Amino acid sequence: MNAVELLAQESPVARVLVDDPWWLVLGKAVVVFGFLVVVTLFNIWFERRVVAFMQMRVGPNRVGPAGVLQGLADGVKLALKEDIVPRAADRVVFVLAPVISAIPAFLAFAVIPFGPQAAIPAFLAFAVIPFGPQVSVLGEETALQLTDLPVAVLYVLAVASVGIYGIVLAGWSSGSTYPLLGGLRSSAQMISYEVAMSLSFAAVFLYAGSMSTSQIVAAQERLWFAVALLPSFVVYLVAMVGETNRAPFDLPEAEGELVGGFHTEYSSLKFALFFLAEYINMVTVSALATTLFLGGWRAPWPISLWDGANSGWWPVLWFLAKVLALIFVFIWLRGTLPRLRYDQFMKLGWKVLIPVSLLWIVLVATVRALRNQGVDTQRVLVLGAGVLAAVILLSFVYDIFAARKEKRAAAGGSALAGRPREFDPMAGGFPVPPLPGQQLPPVPRRNRTKTATAVAADPVRTVDQEGSGA
Repeated sequence: MNAVELLAQESPVARVLVDDPWWLVLGKAVVVFGFLVVVTLFNIWFERRVVAFMQMRVGPNRVGPAGVLQGLADGVKLALKEDIVPRAADRVVFVLAPVISAIPAFLAFAVIPFGPQAAIPAFLAFAVIPFGPQVSVLGEETALQLTDLPVAVLYVLAVASVGIYGIVLAGWSSGSTYPLLGGLRSSAQMISYEVAMSLSFAAVFLYAGSMSTSQIVAAQERLWFAVALLPSFVVYLVAMVGETNRAPFDLPEAEGELVGGFHTEYSSLKFALFFLAEYINMVTVSALATTLFLGGWRAPWPISLWDGANSGWWPVLWFLAKVLALIFVFIWLRGTLPRLRYDQFMKLGWKVLIPVSLLWIVLVATVRALRNQGVDTQRVLVLGAGVLAAVILLSFVYDIFAARKEKRAAAGGSALAGRPREFDPMAGGFPVPPLPGQQLPPVPRRNRTKTATAVAADPVRTVDQEGSGA
């Protein structure tokens, strides 16, 4: 018995999916692909309109009704641009990198459930395949979820990690320094925050008792995991912004530092694939947050008090509304927060999110074990959450005092010396300029004669340059 058949015994959705014929699977895959492309066009327009409203601008309003076709016009314009391949680039890898980055963005959406069991007429089935899980299509009973796996969430993480290869290869194959630096920075960022994202899922697995997306949604019938597992939800919200390279964490694309990041040398359709992958990843991580923490397709409270809230086509509306709300959070952050410094960003991931996730997992596992033994765990959970919050607060206070102490020590050392600290420009193996409060070491006596001779030969050089050893 394989893993899919084992899941089929536990999940009614998977039981239906196992018997799908090949033509039905292919049809659902095509419709899901089209759905993601259309949502991407909508998100481009939505982001521009929202940011324009925040900045008191008009935004797109010319192409189509209210400018809704502006994204399509930009895509056509991008496709008609000249496709340039740098002379120093590795052509094969340079072409494959955007494809490797875009394909995982589509594949990750295969395990997302959209709604409860529903029946629709057969002639309407293919028009609504992405919006619900069980219908009859030409006499075949199927679930409106492309597939379900015993380890569906791990499948999403595995597919997302493959997308990192596309970014690294894009930076390396361009044959340029700035794309290479942007690719390395982006890969370090995505790997760091993928660790925090994975750890935030562990508590969900412990509570749901399954890694199947449909089973996780079923486990949130009474209480959403965003409430029961609030620290995991907060960690995931931060990690999903860092994972998608969106502002204020869009450091691989910092214009003042790395020009355009790993895709600096790309143009035309190749650049469009990177752009498409970013927006589809926004939809994917938002849909995953909805599935794992916000009850999936279930109606929010107090709408859930209505008996028919989770039947018919209403669950489709709840699911899409939750996804759209999370996408609005992405746009809101971009329109309001400045970009972080890279060291602050990496420190947030490794020194805050990952330790907090580990401590929270230990607490959740302890509570689950005590609950299985019949122990009242409410006080334990509240006490543990309080201790966790205190540890986080103390870590921030410690960092603040440590930074102040370092500043005082630096200032005291300079005052005792009576002069600015000397600076070795070759300490790191390559010349760097001095910081404020530092000065270059004095030029040895034997070099002063050479410097004076050089100044006499080149009167353009100034006395200040001579004294600084330049």
